[in-house]
Amino acid sequence: MQENHASQGLRERLVVVGNGMAGIRTLEDLLAKAPSRFEITVFGAEPHPNYNRIMLSPVLAGEKTFEQIVLNDRAWYEANGITLLTGDKVETIDRAKRTVTAMSGRTVGYDKLLLATGSTPFIIPVPGADLPGVVGFRDLADVEMMLEAAGKGGRAVVIGGGLLGLEAANGLKVKGMEVTVVHLMPTLMERQLDRSAGALLQHELERRGITVLTGADTAEILGNSCVTGVRLKDGQELPADLVVMAVGIRPNTELGKAAGLACGRGVQVDDAMTTSDPAILAVGECVEHRGLTYGLVAPLFEMAKVAADRLAGGVDSAYTGSVTSTKLKVTGVDVFSAGDFSGGKDCEDIVFRDAARGVYKRIVVKDSRILGAVLYGDTKDGAWYFQMLKDGEDVTAVRDTLIFGQGFGADGAANPNAAVAALPDTAEICGCNGVCKGTIVKAITEKGLSSLDEVRAHTKASASCGSCTGQVEQILALTLGDGYAGESKAKPLCKCTDRTHDEVRRAIATLELKSIPDVMQRLEWRTPDGCHHCRPALNYYLLCQWPGDYKDDGRSRFVNERMHANIQKDGTYSVVPRMWGGLTTAQELRAIADVVDKFAIPTVKVTGGQRIDLFGVKKEDLPAVWADLNAAGMVSGHAYAKGLRTVKTCVGSEWCRFGTQDSTGLGVQLERLTWGTWTPHKVKLAVSGCPRNCAEATIKDLGVVCVDSGYELHVGGNGGMHVRACDLLCKVETEAEVMEYTGAYMQLYREEARYLERTAPWLERVGLDYVKTRLVDDPEGRKALNARFLFSQSFSQDDPWAERASGAVDRHEFTPLAQVG
Repeated sequence: MQENHASQGLRERLVVVGNGMAGIRTLEDLLAKAPSRFEITVFGAEPHPNYNRIMLSPVLAGEKTFEQIVLNDRAWYEANGITLLTGDKVETIDRAKRTVTAMSGRTVGYDKLLLATGSTPFIIPVPGADLPGVVGFRDLADVEMMLEAAGKGGRAVVIGGGLLGLEAANGLKVKGMEVTVVHLMPTLMERQLDRSAGALLQHELERRGITVLTGADTAEILGNSCVTGVRLKDGQELPADLVVMAVGIRPNTELGKAAGLACGRGVQVDDAMTTSDPAILAVGECVEHRGLTYGLVAPLFEMAKVAADRLAGGVDSAYTGSVTSTKLKVTGVDVFSAGDFSGGKDCEDIVFRDAARGVYKRIVVKDSRILGAVLYGDTKDGAWYFQMLKDGEDVTAVRDTLIFGQGFGADGAANPNAAVAALPDTAEICGCNGVCKGTIVKAITEKGLSSLDEVRAHTKASASCGSCTGQVEQILALTLGDGYAGESKAKPLCKCTDRTHDEVRRAIATLELKSIPDVMQRLEWRTPDGCHHCRPALNYYLLCQWPGDYKDDGRSRFVNERMHANIQKDGTYSVVPRMWGGLTTAQELRAIADVVDKFAIPTVKVTGGQRIDLFGVKKEDLPAVWADLNAAGMVSGHAYAKGLRTVKTCVGSEWCRFGTQDSTGLGVQLERLTWGTWTPHKVKLAVSGCPRNCAEATIKDLGVVCVDSGYELHVGGNGGMHVRACDLLCKVETEAEVMEYTGAYMQLYREEARYLERTAPWLERVGLDYVKTRLVDDPEGRKALNARFLFSQSFSQDDPWAERASGAVDRHEFTPLAQVG
């Protein structure tokens, strides 16, 4: 056996096998206690730094990127003097020599070894389980495989209706696949939910379009060279392009067993987290402690705390087991459970059910103490119930109001922070990162923290799934009193809801809401029909999200859009026919002149956007005016619309001696490409034929400046009350590239800007670097954005503006409804 480094006056060597949450949490706690005690080496089988595995579901659903779930980047390892070896799985442990050897052949010696090898997904042993297209749900590689499959569309079968299975099913559904969940037991999540809550959950998933088959046993995975389906034992066959196995996990004991460590279901440890070898500790899902294994994050962090203390030289700390709670991470579904809710002899059930709100609560009490809790639809009191359960607190004094939560009664009504104020310092606030109330309070007081972001940075509370954000803010308010100014948050969409524009857009996509009433009902609007602020916004968001599926709601449009003309101060209207790129013909001019004479239109003006505006049109004449203009081949210029207004051009190389490219021809192409689109606000484009910039392209939402070698693309300009010069996005060589970038930029703006937000403030909010990342640095992403824009345009150019402007609808359509806005 090698001599211990400490005996030679050197730092001891600590090797950690496993770069996951449990192992690295141990190191974080160790570094806080004894930062210089060890020379540390970490082996990780995956090629990534430490990331939050429980947040893989939001990555699958597109709610987060991988970068957003990284817990410790490579710079953190370097800053703490830790050698990180990723993509190099440890294959053997030589306990006599105290060395580990990885698959690369690298051998590293240790004085202390920490095993944190986690778990592996259980793959049910049925024929076809090894076919390509069958995947577990355990790491980033699994998520990437699922995302690749979802990108092709098709059907997915998820085997397992537990926590991971349902999160996988939701993510794949959001990504566009047809999803069926196959579950062996009679109800979903039977380990965490009772039958009533399980039934509510199943109903919600089915409402989202996920097929759920309970009491279904898998017999075989079908396919030859790849998976094609799943056959159940009752003979039913389910077509499938992807099969996700999510039936459970098993501790990864392979390395421990090979090294001769005592193993049962997991690597066996004592209360000091020490294995049968005193030099080797173990934490996490690979561990068996007092006959139990754990697959949730809170017990892992409790183990990590003890292991770190023992490695730092502590002798008294002990891990004695965990009481666990579960929270489902499916967008829009609030589910919480803790303890034993099976009930039985001498147990008392306290139940609250509100079918209209989709709320169900059940507290199981035995001997005046909470034995278990199940919450569906309203989980805000989960932490309170869980703390009382862990503490074995007598609930006799609050028995009559227990089901209504901690804030019930006068105190709760007067003080919205009462529930958090009553929690002890040991109460767990952030289950994802194992952070208790006392840790947050201590960080706020000792480090002078005053914002949510600062608390996240120092404690990691609320830094993962975000479900505890409200409680963390309440702790800030309680600790700082008047010194806490609250968080700077985006304003709600309107007075009808507390949700922001971004939250509403995400909900429309993830919950597949396809009508204004659906949005208002699902998101609990305070007013039955909304208002003149939210209805136009919802109408736009639905049109943008579901082109071809959603039918435009004319009642939710501003009066100008409904009238297809701009109302003036005297009650008459102005009409602006479209002139492509500022070009016109004698036929169009004659048609305009005839309309002016026929309807006695008093004023005709050339606009700054190179068009002709007809002022003073009477309301009752609008249908006939448009019919005559359309007969000459002219459509609306949409001078009233939240969409493309104009594409301003100069004469370019065709006539100008300074022109370098055909700016007029390109401007016509761009206008043909983008006209009739729905956007968050008005959009103006321009093409200048040379750097002299006669078309003023550098103060437009998107401007093209032609140069000898190609085209400069400028974005985010505004020539209104607050002039903003464009930012240079990039330079391209061909007209085809100009068209692709324009479509992609328009679609990015359409998908991510808030309603009534011009491109200039949107660009300032998200940053030019972000737009460059999406459009310049990601060619495939740019092509995808452009494809979505073209798909949307295949609907928007025919309905509603083009048809209405051309007189293809009944004349009474032009009679305004009650004015909106």
